[in-house]
Amino acid sequence: MRITNFNLYKARPSEIGTARWRARVAAVRELAPDILTVQEILVDEVPDLRDWDRAAAEVVRRLAADCGLVADLSRGGTAGVATAASLHRPWYTAVLWNPEAVAPVPDGFQSYGAPDFWHALTTVRLDVGASEPLLVASYHGDPFRPDFRATEALRLKGLLRRTGGAKVGLVAGDFNSVSAATGPDGGFYDAEPYTGQDHDDLEYQCVPGTVGSTNVADRRPTEALLRRGFTVDAAAHLGVPWQPTVGYWADGDGDPDPWGARRIDLVLVTRPVVPALVRYGVHVSPAGEAASDHRLVHVDVDVARIAPT
Repeated sequence: MRITNFNLYKARPSEIGTARWRARVAAVRELAPDILTVQEILVDEVPDLRDWDRAAAEVVRRLAADCGLVADLSRGGTAGVATAASLHRPWYTAVLWNPEAVAPVPDGFQSYGAPDFWHALTTVRLDVGASEPLLVASYHGDPFRPDFRATEALRLKGLLRRTGGAKVGLVAGDFNSVSAATGPDGGFYDAEPYTGQDHDDLEYQCVPGTVGSTNVADRRPTEALLRRGFTVDAAAHLGVPWQPTVGYWADGDGDPDPWGARRIDLVLVTRPVVPALVRYGVHVSPAGEAASDHRLVHVDVDVARIAPT
């Protein structure tokens, strides 16, 4: 089973059918995921916030249809779709799936917004054929406040935990921070990305007191989730060669990027799912690089090896 994450880069209703939209669809189809988590559905061009949910649901339904997936729920969700937004913010996250491979569990959808998450969190429990449903979370970290990202991570951990352990689950998304996962040598899997940088936005990513000198990355969000193996970072756990997920667009292609190459799009799986991890990859293709300033990341999971809890 393949699970893919994709920050779509401001997928607005007006972009449906455009060249960028077609590139997004092509990139997803290249990976043919069974489960797709997405971020950055943006409906800021819709003037009345009462219409935001409807507009976002239309983007999700069209993306799902074009990619051969679905996102509709029998009940619940934003306009009947597995997507969510935070209070008074036109940014949405969503979960889509292949109906021939998985199915949503009744009453298994839940959305979380303010004050817990700056961007909304979408969660869906999906029947993947394992001993219990897989809880899938589509997450987009606070872009501006390291302290808030750290708090969001604790909230995420609360959603993934059960008394005495962890649920069968995963969180995939744009964490807006680098991982605290370590490699075989005990050092960070992601090397310090901000060394030598000098620009106005370092406060958003660096440990206070290091800004302008050593520029140490603030890794607290994933430190909390990775502690004692509650989750693992799929890339680091499988020991694949490091690849960035952002930093490949030149200024002028989208928003200016002062950060350089980083890996901030992550897939973290809980303890019961760790034995089932088979493969991790960062998808690089012309369609993907035309589609978004974030590359797609994916994991392949052998559901028969998900540990019962």
